Amino acid sequence: MEYPIHHTISKVGLPLIVTSDSPKLCFLVDTGATHNILFSFVYEHLKDSFTAYREKNLVMGIDGEKKETMQIETQLSFSGQNSSALFSVIASDKAVAQIQSETGIQIHGILGIPFLIDNKWILDFSNLKIKSA
Repeated sequence: MEYPIHHTISKVGLPLIVTSDSPKLCFLVDTGATHNILFSFVYEHLKDSFTAYREKNLVMGIDGEKKETMQIETQLSFSGQNSSALFSVIASDKAVAQIQSETGIQIHGILGIPFLIDNKWILDFSNLKIKSA
């Protein structure tokens, strides 16, 4: 798989990737994120698409506060390649609204280091694309 990110970086300054299946979900690819994040408003609208786990997780949200979160697993497709991932569900309405206000883009979650490692994704900043090994 190769997924270009030059367009989103040049337009909004962020490496964004959109799922190829329906519903289309937009994720920020964050090499500094220690967890994969799905925002709670997405979870609430698409509960049937996720498998919930009983165990909770402690995550520092994008607003800088530590939160206990529910964990879910889901299957996502990018450029026709399926990827399974574990996500922490957090409410970050203010942060999501600020990103949308500044960029015009609504993001639905964050793909962090666990996703990149588990799916063997490599961010090639020289060529502004994501590749799978």
